[in-house]
Amino acid sequence: MTSRFLQELSRRVLVLDGAMGTSIHQRDLDVDRDYCGCENCTDILVRSRPDVIGEIHREFLAAGCDAVETDSFGGARHVLAEFDIGDEAFSLNKMAGEVARAACDRFTTADKPRFAIGSMGPGTKLITLGNIDWTRMFESYREQARGLIAGGVDAFIIETCQDLLQVKCAINAVLAALDERGKSADDVPIMASVTIETTGTMLLGTEIAAAAAALAEYPICSLGLN
Repeated sequence: MTSRFLQELSRRVLVLDGAMGTSIHQRDLDVDRDYCGCENCTDILVRSRPDVIGEIHREFLAAGCDAVETDSFGGARHVLAEFDIGDEAFSLNKMAGEVARAACDRFTTADKPRFAIGSMGPGTKLITLGNIDWTRMFESYREQARGLIAGGVDAFIIETCQDLLQVKCAINAVLAALDERGKSADDVPIMASVTIETTGTMLLGTEIAAAAAALAEYPICSLGLN
């Protein structure tokens, strides 16, 4: 059965929230107390300050948003490892999903469901540049997807991608995590977005038409530009 998210998307425009990072940085948070010493690691706040993240979600939903993105943009193990918290990848993503899910459940009505979208960012390492290999990135993203699924997300957004291999790896990892649960992209849809530089291409030179053609074979429900 097609997911409720896809059903709603087929009949109307769905409005997502604004930038989680910007919203977090507007709060008066302490590096040691709130970030647990992991400066700029906003993903850890779902553990240390779920009240703050929940409040941000609720503010966007109260303003009329149909969906909110989880606070998990940098939640892949290979990114969290830079803060020595790589082992928390699954649990942090699960918490991120649960916080967003709780906010959405609070605002959902019979005629206007609200959706929790699992955010997966590009990270700090790219396959094409040789910073990381496919296998390590794949396992890292699959673990992140497992956590977000466990947290109850309605869909995924693999966002602001800079490397075509990175977005392909992330999509395959999400599909693998879904398959482990007997699910597919029809059950928990996948969105993707790529970042286009001022040169008119992705960071590593891929033109948008080429990126769209390369990703057309994947079961994504949308492809956006940043």
